[in-house]
Amino acid sequence: MPLGDHLRELRKRLMLAAAGILVGAVGGWFLYPPLFASMVAPLEAIGNLNFTTVGQAFDLRIQVALFLGLFLTSPWWIGQLWMFVTPGLTRTERVYSLSFILAGAVLFVGGGALAWWVLPHAVQILTSFTPEQALNLLDARTYFAFFMRVILVFGVAFLLPLAMVGLNFLGVVRARTYLKAWRWAVLLAFVFTAIANPLPDAWSMIIMGGAISLLFFLAVGVCFLHDRRADKRRAAHDAALGI
Repeated sequence: MPLGDHLRELRKRLMLAAAGILVGAVGGWFLYPPLFASMVAPLEAIGNLNFTTVGQAFDLRIQVALFLGLFLTSPWWIGQLWMFVTPGLTRTERVYSLSFILAGAVLFVGGGALAWWVLPHAVQILTSFTPEQALNLLDARTYFAFFMRVILVFGVAFLLPLAMVGLNFLGVVRARTYLKAWRWAVLLAFVFTAIANPLPDAWSMIIMGGAISLLFFLAVGVCFLHDRRADKRRAAHDAALGI
């Protein structure tokens, strides 16, 4: 396909992905009240949210709705990005497209869910350092930005194993190459968790870093199985040609 066609196809996929996120944001607008109640639940016995401007509550609802649209429509926009790649694959490899989409959605939501589980404890622990002579009047925009950023970061981090498998299926990286770098992968997983994890304790870092490391080794295992099948097919093809 010429470069111009590639760019037009990329533009089409990005527009479809954006349209899906926009539709999800409309749904997120109506899901905002129960989500807001859940996100501020850790603050009930600690402090209150402070809306500093007249329109801040409205702006915050739009931001949260867009975030929900991105989160809930992850199967759609991940599928669009993957469909941009599939024309360069064989028919057999295209069969894996649906599996990649489902796996990407599960991993993205799983990473966000793990962060959601940690965040209430993080809020309670971090705000417990407030002196008795002070009050917790948290800026609503800052609080929700912190909440959403952590969820999004861990959702994206859980997609990295899927990217590893995708590169392997495309023939770019073999499983042995990944395995040789396992020490660096584990180190980077824990460094990333130490930076992104909002909790100051070591146990939460170990749990989240261990989860990312486990996904790395599972991805390497999938890549090994694929490499073995690919090598067998290549050997059978060479034997048929008398090579």
